[in-house]
Amino acid sequence: MESKVEQDLGSYNHHPCVEIGMEIHKVETPPKRSSLRKLGNRLKETFFPDDPLRQFKGQSTKQKWLLGFQYIFPMLQWGPHYNLNLLKSDIVSGLTIASLAIPQGISYAKLANLPPIVGLYSSFVPPLIYAVLGSSKDLAVGPVSIPSLLMGSMLRQEVSPTQDPVLFLQLAFTSTFFAGLFQASLGFLRLGFIIDFLSKATLIGFMAGAAIIVSLQQLKALLGITHFTKEMGLVPVMSSVFHNTKEWSWQTILMGFCFLVFLLVARHISIKKPKLFWVSAGAPLLSVILSTLIVFAFKAQHHGISVIGKLEQGLNPPSWNMLHFHGSHLGLVLKTGLITGIISLTEGIAVGRTFAALKNYQVDGNKEMIAIGVMNVVGSTTSCYITTGAFSRSAVNHNAGAKTAVSNIIMAVTVMVTLLFLMPLFQYTPNLVLGAIIVTAVIGLIDIPAAYQIWKVDKFDFVVMLCAFFGVIFISVQEGLALAVGISIFKMVLQMTRPKTAVLGNIPGTDIFRNKHQYKDAVSVPGFLILSIQAPINFANSSYLNDRILRWIQDYEEEEEDTKRHSGLRFVVLDLAAVSAIDTNGVTFIQELRRVLEKKGVELALVDPVGEVMEKLQKADGTQNLLQPNTLFLTVGEAVSSLFSSMKSVSSSQV
Repeated sequence: MESKVEQDLGSYNHHPCVEIGMEIHKVETPPKRSSLRKLGNRLKETFFPDDPLRQFKGQSTKQKWLLGFQYIFPMLQWGPHYNLNLLKSDIVSGLTIASLAIPQGISYAKLANLPPIVGLYSSFVPPLIYAVLGSSKDLAVGPVSIPSLLMGSMLRQEVSPTQDPVLFLQLAFTSTFFAGLFQASLGFLRLGFIIDFLSKATLIGFMAGAAIIVSLQQLKALLGITHFTKEMGLVPVMSSVFHNTKEWSWQTILMGFCFLVFLLVARHISIKKPKLFWVSAGAPLLSVILSTLIVFAFKAQHHGISVIGKLEQGLNPPSWNMLHFHGSHLGLVLKTGLITGIISLTEGIAVGRTFAALKNYQVDGNKEMIAIGVMNVVGSTTSCYITTGAFSRSAVNHNAGAKTAVSNIIMAVTVMVTLLFLMPLFQYTPNLVLGAIIVTAVIGLIDIPAAYQIWKVDKFDFVVMLCAFFGVIFISVQEGLALAVGISIFKMVLQMTRPKTAVLGNIPGTDIFRNKHQYKDAVSVPGFLILSIQAPINFANSSYLNDRILRWIQDYEEEEEDTKRHSGLRFVVLDLAAVSAIDTNGVTFIQELRRVLEKKGVELALVDPVGEVMEKLQKADGTQNLLQPNTLFLTVGEAVSSLFSSMKSVSSSQV
């Protein structure tokens, strides 16, 4: 009768992988580097992944100064090549977005509970700053809906815009200052990765929820209600609507419904036929003009139609004396500035990169942070509130054929002319048309196809999206956002603490090993348990990995009993190719795993540890045996072939 060893060898010899002879390659030790150099490389990859200084290499001193100024002021890059043809295109696009920016600026200021004139101020100065510092050719700068809503709702929690309008305005300007300071600091310090914590799923859910809240808030203007709730949730808003039915005005409802339908039809036409972008771009301004003429002609302000009223004429007055950096409201403006700054920065950079990809040019994220931050800091001292790149205006700017950031200058000049000469014309503009403009603008933030795509790809991300959506609708805008970010971070922590592990099997006829769960034809090698760890090994997951690997060993032994095979487990092979980093706990985990396996009569082999992992294993006490040639291999195939050969020679000598 054959001995157990002979039976084992027979089963090994007939395995396809073993039949393939292969050369065993040595795992190279990474070149030694000083700790200071390692730290420098790590900091460079963290803060300077785009290597902005590479353009200065090999340049003369004069050229370096020129490149430095061009980096700070992107206008100097395309300015010398600017010509009349480019100017013609920028004039057309600038005038087109101005027709959209003027009514939207007034509308969004009211959304932020600020005087309407502040919305026009914010459409004048910031675009001029961005034209000099910004790197996007298509981004159209000005007030936007979600940051306006956030600022208005957060400040209103402590200060009433009607009872104390001056203090409310001061807090708005101070919040804008801190938002700009935070944004510019992220750019200067190369910390843009912070905004990456707002995942796509979070933003889609947040934007959709905020769009619904913004739209519901406009029921006050579209129904003619004078006593309306100050809360932002769905329940209090709808409760306020139906508890004040006596204030509903049929004249306001009829007129508001007509203009809302007109704006929605214009938007639909432009979506279906992009060449007709000017239809939706000009519809808001046309609505303002028509509604103003109707109110003026029929004296509708005396028949239940509320109007904007008289607006102050003239350019932006200075407001640096209105900034408050002390007092009981300092915490409020810091929090408001931080949240609105992150949201507006995320929206602006996302919009800029979207249109840059369409035209095949690059947008520097850190430059954009600095540009948006500086324009908000300057804006806060010139009676402006939070601004960024708006998607609707940028889409119109892009479709209108904008070639450079000069389109922002043309828009700002148009707004300047409006501030100087046309302000009396807005006196009879009804609030209902501003509400209709806001509803039409924010509807585009509800992206149902993107939500469906998230559902198909990642159910957990879909849950995050729903949490953001329902949190904004039923709790509050900022708390809904915080909830979604918290769940996203929990998901990230969960992935870090519970990394993926997989059992590998051999693809018959090759020396390739793949996940047995994914590749159904992959087969186990008798006597070998081959595992792949697919994440860095650190203090957060080393205990889990230890428990998980021991469970894999138990599963292997139970499978052996069920199939009545008695080859026994001889080797555990860990594929570390996907382990990008390891810490002290990770090294200890590997040491302890080796000791546990030795007690079971099982050998541990490591495959393809990357440079950092190899270095730390070399420096750790008690890992020398793990780095011997017979336990360290370049590929799984070489590990199986070498270990089988050594086991075969030992078994032959015993026989």
